[in-house]
Amino acid sequence: MGNKSHITATINGEARDFLCEPRQSLLEVLRDVLYLTGTKEGCNDGNCGACSVIVDGVLLDACCMLAVETEGSSIETIEGLAKEGELHPLQSAFLEETGMQCGICTPGFLMSAKALLDKNPSPNEQQVRHWLAGNLCRCTGYDKLVRSVMKAADTLAEA
Repeated sequence: MGNKSHITATINGEARDFLCEPRQSLLEVLRDVLYLTGTKEGCNDGNCGACSVIVDGVLLDACCMLAVETEGSSIETIEGLAKEGELHPLQSAFLEETGMQCGICTPGFLMSAKALLDKNPSPNEQQVRHWLAGNLCRCTGYDKLVRSVMKAADTLAEA
């Protein structure tokens, strides 16, 4: 192991410190150092979206970002989506609309959908499909995923 860097970041609203090697991806550190295993490794080259996280308000593939680049950043992972034991409306909608099957891609879809709804709380179907295009699912049709996001948008609009 090489020299490690000390990184301070806010992860899911909590100030966190961790050590990482300059070569380690954010995905590696989330899973293997911080034990936030909800973020999944799919392709490890930025093509599947399973490792999608939000860094400083920007949706990113954690496998394509070095952890050392997150110094001082705010990082949102799937573990931070539910608050105080209550599912986020996206999580509830995914359950109600069966927007998932095996679960490998689900965290990435949820984080991508959250990033979309953070920027556009009332997307149309075409916008949802476009926004989720960076995420791949091998188990289910995308219609259920799109319906899930649309339902969550409606729920959030009513709140």
